[in-house]
Amino acid sequence: MTQNTGREFPPRPIVGVGVVIVGEKGVVLIKRGKPPRAGSWSLPGGAQKLGETVHAAALREIEEETGLEATIGGLVDVVDSITPAPDGRIEYHYTLVDVWATVDQDAEPRFGGDAADACWVGMDKLADLNLWSETRRIIEMAHAMWRESRPT
Repeated sequence: MTQNTGREFPPRPIVGVGVVIVGEKGVVLIKRGKPPRAGSWSLPGGAQKLGETVHAAALREIEEETGLEATIGGLVDVVDSITPAPDGRIEYHYTLVDVWATVDQDAEPRFGGDAADACWVGMDKLADLNLWSETRRIIEMAHAMWRESRPT
């Protein structure tokens, strides 16, 4: 049995902020250290705090989980992550606001906070990871937005 962190069986959805850090090296991923999906690769991110803007939450989570300083590029999409328990109740319900960001391309992530690992992953290596389908979709959308934002 897992210890209740206050996020299990919530009375309403929790707003989470995810960040796709993109660049020439691909994307920065973290290995999740806590449920849901503990041990799986994902985007840096976490719960938005009361009084905190989405962009401020994104920058805080990037720093906590990767040690990187980033610049937010913009909104990618909003995703619902709903995990039912075996008895039919909702164990987890997150409304995830995903943004994309850039960092100095020489910067190397150092995991911390809720992350058990953090690293750059080439876009051609994403298929080798067991990513949630929504995470893969968000990464591809963010990468396209980043490419479109670059000067020609």
